[in-house]
Amino acid sequence: MKAIEYRLPKDFDKSFIVFQETGKFFPCPWHYHPEYEFVLVTKSTGRRMVGDHIGYFEEEDLVFMGSMLPHVWVNDAVYSSGQATHPADAIVVHFLDNFLGQDFLSVPEMEEFRKVLRLSERGMALKGRTRRKINTLLKQMPPMNGLQRLSTLLTIFDIMANTQEYDLLASPKFVQNFQYESSDRFRKVTEYIMQNFDQDISLPEIASVASMGVTAFCNFFKEQYRVTFVEYLNTVRIGHACKLLAENDRHVVEVAYECGFNNLANFNRQFKKFKNMTPTIYRKTLAI
Repeated sequence: MKAIEYRLPKDFDKSFIVFQETGKFFPCPWHYHPEYEFVLVTKSTGRRMVGDHIGYFEEEDLVFMGSMLPHVWVNDAVYSSGQATHPADAIVVHFLDNFLGQDFLSVPEMEEFRKVLRLSERGMALKGRTRRKINTLLKQMPPMNGLQRLSTLLTIFDIMANTQEYDLLASPKFVQNFQYESSDRFRKVTEYIMQNFDQDISLPEIASVASMGVTAFCNFFKEQYRVTFVEYLNTVRIGHACKLLAENDRHVVEVAYECGFNNLANFNRQFKKFKNMTPTIYRKTLAI
């Protein structure tokens, strides 16, 4: 499935895009674009794919996605067949990283939100009180004037910068173009993981790559990615497994060992933890 690049027209007197998508079903195919994007589903149910993540959406589902991350929302059959009692509806916000000028994200006040943008390279499904607060604000945005919209968007940025209520979607392995603003030390660490994830990587080993002690490295890593090193390593391995499951018909056991898992039981357990389904069901889902 080849993703196509989409560009949305922006009004000449507005710095970012807010629109309401309403119809029998959501029409966009598997696509990507340079803008960051909020998608709030207000009516409809179905499946969503964000990178190599397959999930299910319903009313009030809210996802924030980074630049150039492929995605698609596919309505349940009752919508695509025209049998739903109401149209599918969503509120969408698109903005570029320089929509308020080249230096906007460089100001000190944006430091925490810059971390959010880095995380959004994988897609973020918001949840809990954070989702409820942002959804309320997004629903108010379509009829607002320009300054009201901008003020509301900045409020949403502030909420995003101060929450842990989200799930990351696409795997790090899927997101090939890393553009983190952190140190050369972290670049070396991520490159080492990508080159060696199919082998055992101990904490002392990876800490030495960063020229750090184990405790300092663990704190450093958790601060940057908001997950532990082991959790991150497993998402890389599961992401590669998704690629292999989609591209060939090799046995699941072969895929498990090629991705760095030393037994099938652990592979199945980790895969279900990150993808909410077994490897076999994931492969069957891709074939639908």
